[in-house]
Amino acid sequence: MAYIAVAIGGFLGAILRYGVSEWLGTLNGLNIATLISNWSGCFVLGWLNTISGQFLPLSPNVRLGIGTGFIGAFTTFSTFTIDAWKLYQNGQVLTSLGYILLSVVGGLIWSYFGYLLAKLHMHWLERGRGGMAR
Repeated sequence: MAYIAVAIGGFLGAILRYGVSEWLGTLNGLNIATLISNWSGCFVLGWLNTISGQFLPLSPNVRLGIGTGFIGAFTTFSTFTIDAWKLYQNGQVLTSLGYILLSVVGGLIWSYFGYLLAKLHMHWLERGRGGMAR
């Protein structure tokens, strides 16, 4: 069942990733679509991994389908590295370094924002339960 969950999530994530790539494309050689896909994936995983343990009970297969399957297919480290390499090869060294910095540091920041949003959601849920959840 885990393989099926990852396959379904991966299929859906790959389709969405392709759609985002077609919609956003590149800007002066910078692959905006990959940057936005990776940042949003970091945000969603930060949120999901924080909230799912306590307030959003998900089966392990659903977590695999969403995290490994959907988000794994939606985001892409390999495209990011190829994009950075192409920028470098085209003489856009500063753009390449900026893209790497934006991707890595931005991914960490977006993961943290996802974590913060989950904590805020958990606080709201606690208040809704009369502060009983822990």
